[in-house]
Amino acid sequence: MRSTNSARPIVLTLFMLLAVALKGHQAHAQNIETLTVAGGCFWCVESDFESVPGVISAISGYTGGSTKSPSYKQVTAGGTGHYEAVQIHFDPAKVTREDLLAKFLRSVDPTDAGGQFCDRGDSYRSAIFVSGTNEKSSAQAIKAKAQADLGQKIVTPILSSTAFYPAEAYHQDYYKGRKLVITRFGPKRQSEAYKRYRKACGRDARVLQLWGDAAPFAKIH
Repeated sequence: MRSTNSARPIVLTLFMLLAVALKGHQAHAQNIETLTVAGGCFWCVESDFESVPGVISAISGYTGGSTKSPSYKQVTAGGTGHYEAVQIHFDPAKVTREDLLAKFLRSVDPTDAGGQFCDRGDSYRSAIFVSGTNEKSSAQAIKAKAQADLGQKIVTPILSSTAFYPAEAYHQDYYKGRKLVITRFGPKRQSEAYKRYRKACGRDARVLQLWGDAAPFAKIH
């Protein structure tokens, strides 16, 4: 009985530490915020923002349209009203919404209303999605600053958030996938196919032309 009694304080301490850890985890989870943007090919936007410290995840998907749970084929065919978009989950204690928006506008061609780079059509347009007046006001300020820095009119709209539908599983983390796919360059692993596509589409070249050293992700491979 003596050994059992002496073990009780240790067990209670362990339970208390576990409770504190769980409470801290729950509090951290409650602080996670979401930003949804559309910047052309969602593979590229996802790849860019998952490299930002403080970003927990970036999910490729569709938003802004009227069709429920649309497929990639439906969205790219047109008529659903959806954008290829990315939902970014981030820790605001490590990176702010404003910083992410500033990076976003400098990672696309915000002067192009017809798509992004080689991808044309409504589903490839750029956009920022907001919830509430505070997010809208913040986005407007970031957009105005970017427009002043660029010296050109920014046509990327700020829209009210609507339902976000995650894209098919094969689109998620495409940029680092190892599955073999058939491309115009021959059979390639997804990660290599992604790099070839990004270069051929001229994304980084155009972003660097527009933003120069202010471009946060663009690089010439």
